[in-house]
Amino acid sequence: MSINFFQNVKEAISHLNPHEIRDLAERPVRVALFAESEHAYQQMEAFFTPASLSSNRRMEVSSIIGRASRFTGQVLTGQNIQIYSAEMRTPKDGFAFHLENPEHTVNDILKMHPEYGITLARHIEPFRKPVAEQTIKKISKENALFSLATALPDIIPFISLPWAVGEFASDTAVLTANQIRLAFILAAISDREIGYREQKAEVASILLSAFGWRALARELIGKIPFGAGLIPKAAVAYAGTRVAGMSLERYYRIGYGFTRSERKVAYEDAFTRGKTIASSMVSGFKHHELIR
Repeated sequence: MSINFFQNVKEAISHLNPHEIRDLAERPVRVALFAESEHAYQQMEAFFTPASLSSNRRMEVSSIIGRASRFTGQVLTGQNIQIYSAEMRTPKDGFAFHLENPEHTVNDILKMHPEYGITLARHIEPFRKPVAEQTIKKISKENALFSLATALPDIIPFISLPWAVGEFASDTAVLTANQIRLAFILAAISDREIGYREQKAEVASILLSAFGWRALARELIGKIPFGAGLIPKAAVAYAGTRVAGMSLERYYRIGYGFTRSERKVAYEDAFTRGKTIASSMVSGFKHHELIR
């Protein structure tokens, strides 16, 4: 294994602070339920706080979500998400509970309040899957874009990941560090411990996997005319990140990640998706260059 690679990773992750993810996961927010009947309340509670929750877990969740009367007297301005049962009129700043499709309510809330996605997912189980999927997709695309940006400095004079500061000797190290950031966020979403020590097995797995997709990217890029070689390189960055995220999400959810064969199938699908996304990005860059 390359000593320089680990040095580059160390430099990249020096700007990556798991405490920031912990702070995001514990942002204060309350979800107040409104209904005109006991039956309507029970329908909403059955979805957001199901009976399968342990008593301790239910107590934790009740500090985040519950009947509006429970939060009477608390300061909720700017941090209050209001959900109304079907028989009630939903105010402009509230959300309707769709009994036939409650996941629609969850998606509406996340669309309007993405800043609370990690907190909601950490405490309220129906938010976990959509927030995890959105996070994996977002960070996979970040890595694909960063992979292209480092190869096209004249077309993209500056681009950075949300947490990255400065210049790094290895773009692979930055992509790997961003996968570690993804692991922190997925742990937060899944109500797991967050940090390098707490997630040492996951971090080690990401570091080991990086050598494989780094070698593949080098093999694919070659000396191919503009765009043709960049697309596979970006697709590798996208696929490696997506598969790592999907496997981690399942590990946190049910206790084990992808098998070797499952990882292979998932990678092939992600690589195909990545090529489509990268092609779209490159087309956009070319168009930008032509009209400059």
